[in-house]
Amino acid sequence: MKRSDIVTLASEVIFGKSLIMNVYRSIVVEAIISRALPDWTWCSSDYASHDFERNGIRLEVKQTAIRQTWTTTRLSRPSWDIAPRKGYWLDGKTWIPSPGRNAELYLLGLHAIADDTADHRDPEQWRFFVIATSDLPPTNQIGLRKVEQLASFSSVTGLAAKVDEILSQRRVTSTREPL
Repeated sequence: MKRSDIVTLASEVIFGKSLIMNVYRSIVVEAIISRALPDWTWCSSDYASHDFERNGIRLEVKQTAIRQTWTTTRLSRPSWDIAPRKGYWLDGKTWIPSPGRNAELYLLGLHAIADDTADHRDPEQWRFFVIATSDLPPTNQIGLRKVEQLASFSSVTGLAAKVDEILSQRRVTSTREPL
């Protein structure tokens, strides 16, 4: 029994099927985004306050899918957690009280394929909404209808241009030192 065999086996169990469990799907979406936004640093971890950073601008990724691993008969209603936080962990060790949202941009991923062709691993099947944090409502959750009122979606191929467009329109500035 080798370590590499265990890693391969575990990876196949987690990522080997077209529908991925919620807890692991975020990693897939972040991997897709890391390829779509090569100028951004992928900095997520267990207790990271945000997922990507560029020039001190923080981006938080949230994702949802209407097809889930646990059911095939009922589709999920798309919604995202956008709750303000009480603070963040600096390097996973030191708690910094800092009420509010911990990123200047939110990137909301939606996998809306409802039939048997749904494959969470396929970048082309995802739609992305980029929203400046200042435009988010003061709620803990946001549904698809409200998201569509705030932003138009982008495919993975247009994501970098969409992020840059939002940054230029909003003149978003960082409230924290870059990593």
